[in-house]
Amino acid sequence: MKLIRDIDIWIPDYLRHFSQRVSPKPGDPVHLLLCIADHYEPKWNQPTPLVAQSRVDNWVERYPTLFDRFRDADGRPPQHSFFFPIEEYETSYFDGLTQLCRAGYGEVEVHLHHDNDTAENLRTTLDQFKTLLSERHGLLSKDPVTGKVAYAFIHGNWALDNCRPDGRYCGVNNEIDILIDTGCYVDMTFPSAPSPTQPPTINSMYYAVDDPLKPRSHDRGVFVGAGPKPANALMLIQGPLVLDWSRRKLGMIPRIENACLQGNQAPSMHRLDHWLRARVQVPTRPDWFFVKLHTHGAPEGNQATLLGDATVRFHSDLAKRSAADPNFHVHYVTAREMYNLAKAAEAGWTGSVNDARDFLLKAPEIMNRHLSGVA
Repeated sequence: MKLIRDIDIWIPDYLRHFSQRVSPKPGDPVHLLLCIADHYEPKWNQPTPLVAQSRVDNWVERYPTLFDRFRDADGRPPQHSFFFPIEEYETSYFDGLTQLCRAGYGEVEVHLHHDNDTAENLRTTLDQFKTLLSERHGLLSKDPVTGKVAYAFIHGNWALDNCRPDGRYCGVNNEIDILIDTGCYVDMTFPSAPSPTQPPTINSMYYAVDDPLKPRSHDRGVFVGAGPKPANALMLIQGPLVLDWSRRKLGMIPRIENACLQGNQAPSMHRLDHWLRARVQVPTRPDWFFVKLHTHGAPEGNQATLLGDATVRFHSDLAKRSAADPNFHVHYVTAREMYNLAKAAEAGWTGSVNDARDFLLKAPEIMNRHLSGVA
């Protein structure tokens, strides 16, 4: 019996790079690029319509009140990326979410749960939803070359590219190709440990090329900044995945730090040390630390943490550390901005974080209205 479920999938990569996974030393320049990727599911556990709507309303009402007081090195408040599930769409939910985006607190991206799907249906589903979000709500970015709607993606049930051993919750072996064809520029599904869907590649940003005949085409890829981007490849940005020996089961077995924020996993400065130690980076910018966290922010139990004292305290502690250490800089970023920063670093960018937030993909229409002062 495994002491840590499905650890055999990813522990070889963890051990292979163990000596490189070290925390930054005192005095080292650190630009923390912090992204919260929320699998935002108001209809989780089949609530009544009133409960589902109240979950959204609570975020809209409380988020600015709690977090507008905090500002990063660029003067921005904490950002939240709402990866909204296609199958849970209701117009009323987006009345509130677009309000948050317009006020400058985050952006909306694409999430999907599906099962026993076909390539044709998946393509139609993604195309229709991205068009809806763009045309009706002014959300999502657009490709600067083609002008087509672009989006970031998280797969429901962690089953990207049909990667579950039982074949459930996807069904499409050429999913990565379909994502690219429909305008997806980055996947942020992982880590999923402890789960058999976890790729063997961890703590990385890399390009995956689809093998349409096989599942799990994203298990390996070309690391961002290690060479040219392969043709027809999708970037994956992973969150940190490390062993935490300071919290042990039965006094012996380390727990895993898997970048999850939820009711019993609040953000903390202790966890931040592990996130930095994972060193999800592009080689050309060793001072940039990409920290992508994930959560399911809609359910009440997780809202108690994400919209509660623990998360307020975390942002307060970040501000205190920034004030005390001139080499430590916090940058709150959306999923789109994190992708842009990865591309900027890959291109050899030597400028500031703030100037590269829109390096390739510009802010969605709703954000442009906010930035330009248009109602």
